[in-house]
Amino acid sequence: MKRTITALSTASLLLPLSACGGDAQAGDGHTVTVTVGYQSKTINTVTAGTLLRSLGYFEQQLNALHDGHTYKVDWQDYATGAPITAQMTAGKIDIGSMGDFPLLLNAARGKQLGRPTHLVSVTGYNLRGGLNTVVTAPDSKLTSLKDLKGKKVSTSIGSAADGTLVRALQRAGIDPDNGISKLNQQPAVGASALSAGSVDALSQFVAWPGLLAYQGKAKALYDGAQLNLPTFHGVTAREDFAKDRPAVLEAFLKAQAQATDYLDAHPVIAAEKVAKATGLPAEAVYLYNGAQGISTFDPAVKPQLVSALKRDVSVLKSEKLVGDVDVDSFVDDRYVKKALGSSYAKELAAAPAPAASEVWPKGSERTTSFKSPKALLAYVAGHKGGIRAAYVPDATTGTQWFADKAVWVADGDKLLPFVAPATARAYVTAHPGARTVSYPDALGLAS
Repeated sequence: MKRTITALSTASLLLPLSACGGDAQAGDGHTVTVTVGYQSKTINTVTAGTLLRSLGYFEQQLNALHDGHTYKVDWQDYATGAPITAQMTAGKIDIGSMGDFPLLLNAARGKQLGRPTHLVSVTGYNLRGGLNTVVTAPDSKLTSLKDLKGKKVSTSIGSAADGTLVRALQRAGIDPDNGISKLNQQPAVGASALSAGSVDALSQFVAWPGLLAYQGKAKALYDGAQLNLPTFHGVTAREDFAKDRPAVLEAFLKAQAQATDYLDAHPVIAAEKVAKATGLPAEAVYLYNGAQGISTFDPAVKPQLVSALKRDVSVLKSEKLVGDVDVDSFVDDRYVKKALGSSYAKELAAAPAPAASEVWPKGSERTTSFKSPKALLAYVAGHKGGIRAAYVPDATTGTQWFADKAVWVADGDKLLPFVAPATARAYVTAHPGARTVSYPDALGLAS
């Protein structure tokens, strides 16, 4: 623990002075630089990062303030939330976005170092926990979480994906500290380790599991939605910045709401924009951020997400990453309430879209939805070569997954998809006559 804190503190001291937030006095003395830390490849933060940046809404909102200042936005891209927290506690980032577990670390470090921060809005969330997935190599013999006992597992300690791994192992009766060999690695490093065979499994957050599955480099072992616990990403701001420049923070939150509306109205185009900015395949981006995607986006700080954050504290405490965290004092939705005005109550009550099967035809800026996975399979079978991607919701958890990567079960006239083999087996066990079938066989049965 001491080594971790020292590393974070040292990192913040070594950061370049050019990456400072707050006022940056230009020749006229009226230029204000606002520094935003984001994670471009953590694509369920796009409404506060990648997509928002590409649309230019924050800059537009700042230009509309007409308060005598000229504003400049310094966008800083990171792979995880930890370096954003290091920058924020050094006073060098004003606004940042990160996952629920890193948010708690952000709160703890901010209080510890006398640089308090606050959760001011939410970006992408999944009320069951489907944003995090444990994957294995495509040819792995592992078929359930219990098979991980004694194995090497890569994750990013302190991340939401690590939290999912810890909880899932506990439910499987495996000690998360001693039952596996856990490697603390950045997502890209862990993905390379999985491909090289130096780890048996990888537990990571959006978009890594879906990306690796799409590329044929991994298959799902455990769907985080099996925990049925909300997971989310949010926006955090330094307390001193919020107090000194409330209009700027409100401008950011108004811009975030605009980006959310854009994403909802143009999900395919938004996926293409994010893909262009990040180098991720648009098909993998859409899996999470599409009309029926794993992530739901609205800026409201929902009570069920705050409750989930409180439950997350115990996991981080068990790993000795934090002590007690006062979540109620960390959460501050005053600014987003003011930014959204009368629409805030509607956002607070908004619910995720019902799960549905969806096809993205080649050359189209629109997707086609189907009433059942079987109907989608019939369409795919009849349009070979014309499908860019096909998505289906897990029959148990509702988590969207690629149709050709899902585990399929035939049960009478029904064809049911599952993200992970264990949930498919559980269904088959509970339904006499049901059986698992390959994807090509499922296509044949549907056509």
